[in-house]
Amino acid sequence: MSQTAIQYDRVIQKCRSLFTSKLSDYGCAWRILRLPSLTDQIFIKAQRIRQMQEQKNCKIDEDDVSEFIGIVNYACISLIQIELGVVQQLDISQEEAIEVYDSKIKETKELMEAKNHDYGEAWRSMRVSSLTDLILQKILRVKEIENNNGLTNVSEGVTANYQDMINYAVFALIHLSQGE
Repeated sequence: MSQTAIQYDRVIQKCRSLFTSKLSDYGCAWRILRLPSLTDQIFIKAQRIRQMQEQKNCKIDEDDVSEFIGIVNYACISLIQIELGVVQQLDISQEEAIEVYDSKIKETKELMEAKNHDYGEAWRSMRVSSLTDLILQKILRVKEIENNNGLTNVSEGVTANYQDMINYAVFALIHLSQGE
């Protein structure tokens, strides 16, 4: 389990680095995005990964690593938006954005550690393509909840789904860093 925590932190460090770099370039412009817009961004990235996995040749010179990093960051932004709400004007500093990013990642890692304990790190035996499919499934669940105005009967809700997307994307990035 400690190996997973170390690998998880390494992946998050790369994701966080990109997040902070984009904050320098764009500020917190994402604060105006509504959840369905963020869900659609994540969908585009996951669908592109699936296309790359199936086609094996792409016209754009990017790999699935950058797309999985995008999923981590957009899902984390979604969690931030759930907590802070959507705004019309930018309302937080870059420093505050990084603090809340770190907080959401910490909560998500704690969830991963609890599930990893209960599931015995089953993800290590999974294929990256299966992790991609699970991310897409989570996205479709969130879209359905959004289409139902957030109402659910027995669902865990959107927060848990976004956290699962982050964790599945991190698992995929760990696999990819090991050449799997």
